[in-house]
Amino acid sequence: MLKNEAKKGASVAPIKKILITQPRPESDKSPYFELARKYGVALDFHPFIKLEGIPCKDFRKQKIDIAQYTAVIFTSRNAIDHFFRICEEMKISVSQDTKYFCITEAVALYLQKFILYRKRKVFYGADGTNKSMFDVINKHKENERFLYPCSENQQDNEIVNWLKSHKCEFATPFMYRTISNDIKQVMGGHEYDIICFFTPSGVKSLFDNFPTYQQNGTRIGAFGNNTSKAVEEAGLKLDIKAPLPQAPSMVAALEQFLQAETKKK
Repeated sequence: MLKNEAKKGASVAPIKKILITQPRPESDKSPYFELARKYGVALDFHPFIKLEGIPCKDFRKQKIDIAQYTAVIFTSRNAIDHFFRICEEMKISVSQDTKYFCITEAVALYLQKFILYRKRKVFYGADGTNKSMFDVINKHKENERFLYPCSENQQDNEIVNWLKSHKCEFATPFMYRTISNDIKQVMGGHEYDIICFFTPSGVKSLFDNFPTYQQNGTRIGAFGNNTSKAVEEAGLKLDIKAPLPQAPSMVAALEQFLQAETKKK
């Protein structure tokens, strides 16, 4: 059941169970599991959204010629997957001179699945923030035409506004869309002390499933500025935020929060 509202004056319950609104990591060496062992917390993983690729016939309606662009901005592995899916299905050959600008090193390294990494020009921000990625793009933006592949119902307006304000030539092709997952069984059967969100669509999914959801003492974590904004616009209190210079990942932000909670005991 959803957590009952805490009584006024009652002490905040200790952190015992955390819900990560993403798929379970494939590797047991994931830092999430080290975090769970270190602080004695239980972690559940369940994606709040699922992705649906936009068919080529719908992509063509956007009238964007991928081959005419010299640089691509990636903010997620999903964007990489669907960019190369569209290229393969439409038999588009991506130039070996294409530059790739990624939000994090992890996203950049994922490109190895599709390209010869060392022979391409791949760049990424220092700390996982848009600003650090912009700093890198700014050094290489001359004479580039940028593609920013994103979801049909979600794009980072901060990136779009930056490209506009810096007079960059760019296009934002929609290559996939996000759909809310059915999470009623997950949320209805458990009480979570922390719920971590990674996209605005994940926050939307919570309210699609539970229109009258009340936070009632559950701590909320958010990764990314747009996700943080979605949390606050939904009327929820944001307790854990990433990325920040001292917490470049959600794991790092969670560790800082758990460390602080431990000191309170």
